[in-house]
Order: sequence, then structure tokens, then C-alpha cells
Amino acid sequence: MPCGRRTPTGIRLGTVRITSLGFRTDVALRVLEGAEVTDRGDCLVIRTPDNPDFWWGNFLLLARLPGPGQGRPWLARFAAEFPAARHVALGVDTTDDVETPEEFAAAGLQADRAAVLTADRLRPPAHPNTAAEIRPLEGDADWRQSVDLAVRCFDSDDPGDFLERRAAARRRLTQAGAGIWFGAFEGGCLLAQLGLFDVGDGYARYQHVETDPAARRRGLAGTLVWTAGRYGREVLGASTFVIVADPADVAIRVYRACGFTVRQHQLSFDRAPG
Repeated sequence: MPCGRRTPTGIRLGTVRITSLGFRTDVALRVLEGAEVTDRGDCLVIRTPDNPDFWWGNFLLLARLPGPGQGRPWLARFAAEFPAARHVALGVDTTDDVETPEEFAAAGLQADRAAVLTADRLRPPAHPNTAAEIRPLEGDADWRQSVDLAVRCFDSDDPGDFLERRAAARRRLTQAGAGIWFGAFEGGCLLAQLGLFDVGDGYARYQHVETDPAARRRGLAGTLVWTAGRYGREVLGASTFVIVADPADVAIRVYRACGFTVRQHQLSFDRAPG
């Protein structure tokens, strides 16, 4: 299998060109989960009919950052594409860290500037957790725990049933052989989890590294990242691993310690229901 570094610029999703590696892998995952992608020329419409409350399963990916006077028309475009949506979610296919358009800020949209990290080879964590049982999720009981863990980690009092639907989509992908969902268990209790999926062209994308707030700083996340990376290379045949993270979050230190390096920035804007 190929081991050389791949250049993410300009890789394609079918016939659709997406420059941002973060959004390229995001959209590829949504398609694996059953999302519909429509090319409008100046944007892509990503729609997940089975989970309409999933913001980043129902969004517009703009081909470029809106210029002056273009902000409100994009909000109207989103409303036209998703008339029943209570949220607004707009991604921008850029790899640069740019300023928020004033009209977006005035409309209450929050900018999210994420770091897109890649690694060709992963390093084991300096202090791996050897007490937990690290294994793939299996059966209804494990997947029920996966939802419960996500609820404990979710920063909202009302996460909605999209977490249930999201877990169901993850489970379908693992059963189809598109990737793996690992958990860290102690005494049969799921304390941490993550997914890793084949998104094509030798890339494997990590998803939702989550650790129970009561079990953090115990090396669980790093151990899971390392274990999944071995699976990705040996079973999925991945040559490049991708993970997207908040550059201000402490978790990014875990990813760097495992061999990840920031390659791009990912820009998005959203507004919560309300």
C-alpha cells in the first residue's frame, strides 16, 4: 500500500471538487451515511433526510467566502434550501484563516475556525492507558452506551434525538465495513470512544473523540487514537490520517503527541435554533 505523503489540495468527491481537506472528508462521511449532495455551482447543498436536526449533515458549503453585501443573500439561500430548519450552517471551501463577514456576525452567526491535522504515521501515546479494555463496539448494549456517553459529553441541555440517529448511522457504517468505532471500557462501562472511517484516496478520517468528563486525563483518548490508527493502516489500508479539532481545545495536544500536524484551517459559520 502507498506510504508517501498525499497532497490534499484539489482532491475530488466524485465529480465535485472540494479543496478543503476538512470539508472533503466531512462530505465523504455524510455521503457514506446516506446524505444527498447537490452541486449548485457556487455552493454544495448537503442534506441528510434521516437526521434533519444534524447541523453539519444539513448545510451549505460555499465555494468561496462571501464578499461585502453577499451575506444576507446566503442566509436567504440557506432558508430556501432548508425551509424547515431551525439552525443555520454554512461552510466555506477555503484553507485560509479569514475574517468573519460583518453581515454574518450581525445575523448572529458564530464563526468556527477549526484546525485540520494530518499524519502519515502515528506514534503511541507517552502514557498509554493499560487498565481499560480497548475494543470495537458490539451489539445493542454497547451502542446504547455510545449514545449515553455522547449525551454526557454534549454541551447542551437539549441535544435532541439526533444523537440517537447519529449513532445509528455510525453503526451502519461499521457494519458495512467502512470503518471502525472503538471504545474504552472499564468494568463494562464505556468511558471514551472514537471512530475512524475510510474516505477514499488513502485517507482515513477520525470522528468524535469523546471522553467521559469524569474519566479525563487518564490517557484514554491517546490510547484510542493510537489503536484506531493501527487498525486504519493494517485493515483500511490508509496512508494519511485526518482529524479536525478546535485549536484552543486541550485535546489537540493529544493529537500532536500522537504525530498529527496542522495542515489547514477549516472555516464554518452556524447559528443555533432559538
